Amino acid sequence: MSTIDKHEVGTPTWMDLMTLDLDKARAFYGDLFGWTFDIGPKEAGYYTLCQLGGRPVAGLGLKPPDQPRFAVWNLYFEVDDVDAACARAEKLGGKVVMRPRDVPESHRIAFCVDPTGATFGLWQSRQHTGAQAVGEPGAMVWHEVLTRDATRDRAFYTALLGLNDEKVEDVGVDYWALNKGRDVVAGVLQMDASWPRDIPANWMNYFAVEDTDAAAKRVTELGGEVKQPPTDSPYGRFSVVSDSQGGVFTLIKPMPPS
Repeated sequence: MSTIDKHEVGTPTWMDLMTLDLDKARAFYGDLFGWTFDIGPKEAGYYTLCQLGGRPVAGLGLKPPDQPRFAVWNLYFEVDDVDAACARAEKLGGKVVMRPRDVPESHRIAFCVDPTGATFGLWQSRQHTGAQAVGEPGAMVWHEVLTRDATRDRAFYTALLGLNDEKVEDVGVDYWALNKGRDVVAGVLQMDASWPRDIPANWMNYFAVEDTDAAAKRVTELGGEVKQPPTDSPYGRFSVVSDSQGGVFTLIKPMPPS
């Protein structure tokens, strides 16, 4: 068990769930992942830090009433200057939908939409340096953008975040890795004609588990839904699921590093 003190610029640093009912969300994820919770004050909307072994791994917040009535997981990337990154995102064809703002004594954030329609956050660490556990059961482990224009998104994210892209061969789909130096930090998946047209571009986020089949079964017992049954891949056994309020994510038991 290791603790991450600070994420590198250009890499995923934090995830939070915008949900309709915080009590239900805490019950669901606490049971599924063994999280404990640090609930914020009323003036902060009871924003909740989810913890694994005392380390923050994700957040839970209330969704504004004027937004679609289902839960959504958000992904944030570490940057050294949120304001400069927003300006860069707009020059690259993205949109800033929440201008930079400070979370007092914590961090600075903004929210953007990439050129193909996938939403993501920008995060400038201060006291709050993002997830302190990654890749272990109950923590985030992988992220990929599902898009109908992978060429455009690859150009956008590499330029915005200082990454490089690399085609992943022999996986049966058009897929690219986004790398920070020698480290693979995220992926780009080209949605083709076989994907339902009503699925928008989005970031899919993965949580590591010890047993994908058991975790998927527990999701249904907790009122969630298995959208793709447990399936083997070269990178581990995975299952796409949603929580009891519609928030979609993927469970995976990662393959051991080679």
